[in-house]
Amino acid sequence: MTAAERVRPPRLRPGDRVAVVAPSGPLAPERLDRGLDVLRGWDLDPVAAPHARDTHPALRYLAAADEERARDLQEAWCDPAVKAVFAARGGYGAQRMVDLLDWDALRAAAPKPLVGFSDVTVLHEAFAVRAGVSTLHGPAVAGEVFLKDDATREHLRRTLFAPETVRAVVSPTAQPLVPGRARGITLGGCLTMLATEVGTPRARRGAAGGLLLLEDVGEPPYRIDRTLTQLLRAGWLDGVAGIVLGSWARCGPYERVREVLRDRLGGLGVPVAEEFGFGHGDSALTLPLGVPAELDATAGTLTFERSATV
Repeated sequence: MTAAERVRPPRLRPGDRVAVVAPSGPLAPERLDRGLDVLRGWDLDPVAAPHARDTHPALRYLAAADEERARDLQEAWCDPAVKAVFAARGGYGAQRMVDLLDWDALRAAAPKPLVGFSDVTVLHEAFAVRAGVSTLHGPAVAGEVFLKDDATREHLRRTLFAPETVRAVVSPTAQPLVPGRARGITLGGCLTMLATEVGTPRARRGAAGGLLLLEDVGEPPYRIDRTLTQLLRAGWLDGVAGIVLGSWARCGPYERVREVLRDRLGGLGVPVAEEFGFGHGDSALTLPLGVPAELDATAGTLTFERSATV
């Protein structure tokens, strides 16, 4: 399956009920409380999922048991009173619960914004491929960047409530790794999580026709090289239209990371923009996935042909 446009969910409106789930790792309860307060300040009615504050009794890197995390997400998505689902944080664990979801029920429910990044890449891919829904690569509501950075919060808020105001995304930090323009359907997220999906049942077969978003955290240059090489050898990058690179926090000196990115991606012959300002950085743009867009790597712009929500 190549990149294809997905169904866009409705925009949010004041007073909407929204759910916050923890599909991956555990979180600090005080951060969740602060994130809920931010959403209340947007005139939303946020509710934390039943197991959002839990920690797995044995596997302490998980928020709760796989079945509990899956049930929280499914109940939130299938509840017609809930108009959006936010991930509280990333970490690890979405792979363990994604196949426990009832995808027939999820497809039958009305689409709604799903917001998250990092480990939530697994869910972005699943909702795109299995449910045909556009999602939002955006900050976690209990994450540090969401709680501290005004620009991060405002860009997400506008994407949810007034998406027509953010169809043209200009990154002041972006620069061309490979200059040029490209058009395609946005997809992607965390590099490591995309690679771990390759070969699994019902996974996307490749990025052909897509504008691929890539970022990661805590991966030294040789591991970034290894993961990109895996995607290249698997043919997963064949036919990609263009690539947008975000943050590479705690991945070592960026000069070394850039060398790897140029070496592994430069030979694809497509435009590549780097340092675009999404992911694990000090500030994070919200970027819709599953929406047609045009990348101008030279100018550092990503222009969406349709708004993220309707």
